[in-house]
Amino acid sequence: MNIRVVWLAGLAALSMAGCASRGPAVATSPVLSDPEAIAAAQATQATREAWLAGRGDWSFEGRVAVNAQGKGGNGRIDWRQQGDAYQVALSAPVTRQSWRLSGDLHSDAGRLEGLEGGPREGDDVELLLKEATGWDIPLQSLVRWTRGLADAEYRSDGPAQLEYATDGRLRSLRQQGWRVDFMDWFPPEGERPAMPRRIEAARDGAKVRLVVDQWDFESP
Repeated sequence: MNIRVVWLAGLAALSMAGCASRGPAVATSPVLSDPEAIAAAQATQATREAWLAGRGDWSFEGRVAVNAQGKGGNGRIDWRQQGDAYQVALSAPVTRQSWRLSGDLHSDAGRLEGLEGGPREGDDVELLLKEATGWDIPLQSLVRWTRGLADAEYRSDGPAQLEYATDGRLRSLRQQGWRVDFMDWFPPEGERPAMPRRIEAARDGAKVRLVVDQWDFESP
C-alpha cells in the first residue's frame, strides 16, 4: 500500500479522535498601531527572546490539526527539544496509532517512524515529511514559531513581518509565505514569560492549528 495512503488513513482516525478537542473560537485583540505602544511591545518581545535563548531544552504537549488541500485530521502532539535535537510525536488516542519524527537543527536530515514498511530516513526532513504524508510544513521554522518567535535563520524573503495586539503580545508574523497567528497565550509564570497557547498557521491550501496544554522548560 502507498505510504501516503497509509498516513491519510491514520489521519482519518486522528480526526475522529480529536474533533471534540478543538474547543470554542478565541477572540483576539486588535492590532497595535500607536508607535510608542509598538515600541513597548517590541521591547517585551525582545525580553522574551532573551529568556528563551537561554533555555535550549524544552517541551510542550497539546493537540494539533493539519489540513492540506482538504485532507487532514487531528490528534495529540508531544514536542521535545534538547538543544538542536528534536522529537515530534503524533498519536491518535482511540486507535493507538502513532508516528515519530526526529532530526537535528544543524542538519536537514530526519527520520520518520510509525509508517507501514518501517522507518523512513532522508537528507531533507521537510521533503521526507511531504513525500510520506502530503504535509508541506516548515518544520525547522516551527521550532521557533511554536514559542512565539520569528525564524531568525530564514532570510530569503527578508525579515519576518510582526504585528502586536493591544495587550502588547505578538499577534501575528509573516514568513516564508506563511501567516502565523497567535490566538491565545499562557500568562507569565514566575520568571517564565508569556507563552503561546493557541496558534494557527496558514499558507495557500495548507493550515496547521495547535493548542498547547502545557509548556516545560529545563533550567539553563
